[in-house]
Amino acid sequence: MFLSDYLDYTLKKLKANMANILTMTNLSLGGFSVLTTLNGQLHMSVLLIFLAAFVDRFDGAVARKLNIESELGKQLDSMSDIVSFGVAPALLLYEALFREFGAPGAVFTILYIACGAFRLARFNITENNGYFAGLPITAAGVLMTLGYLAIPYLPPQSFMFLALILSFLMVGTFKLKKI
Repeated sequence: MFLSDYLDYTLKKLKANMANILTMTNLSLGGFSVLTTLNGQLHMSVLLIFLAAFVDRFDGAVARKLNIESELGKQLDSMSDIVSFGVAPALLLYEALFREFGAPGAVFTILYIACGAFRLARFNITENNGYFAGLPITAAGVLMTLGYLAIPYLPPQSFMFLALILSFLMVGTFKLKKI
C-alpha cells in the first residue's frame, strides 16, 4: 500500500509540474546554446536553439491541457525565453559576425536582447486575449538563428539589418493571432 501511495503522489507531482519541467528544459537548452557559442561550437548552438523552440512550443499547451497554468509558470516561461531566444541567438550572431563590426555590432546585439526583454515584460502585464502584440521572441529568435545559416550567402551588413528589423517587430504594437 505504501509504495502505491508513493507512486500515486509522485505521478500527481509530475503532472502538476510538467509544464514547468518543459520550461526548464527550454531554459537549459538555451543555456547550453550560450555555452557552446562561447566554446566556438556555433553549429551545435544552432541545434540547441531549435530544440529549445521545439520544447517551448509545448509548455503552454501542456499547462492549458492539464489545467495547471500559473503566474509562476508564465514568469518562468518569459525568463527562459529571454535566454533561449534573446541572449542565445544574439550571442550566436555576435560571435559569428557582429564582432567584426566592433561597437556597432555590440549595439545591435544588445538592442535585440533589450527589445526581446521589453516584449516579454509587456506580454506578462497585458491580458491574454488570443493575440500577441508584436512579434513573439520565440519567432524572432528562430529567425535570427536561421540567419546564421545564411551567412555564407548574404552580405554581412544584411544581418545587422535583420537584427534591427526583428528588434522593432518585437516591440511593435501590431497584433498577431496566437496559433
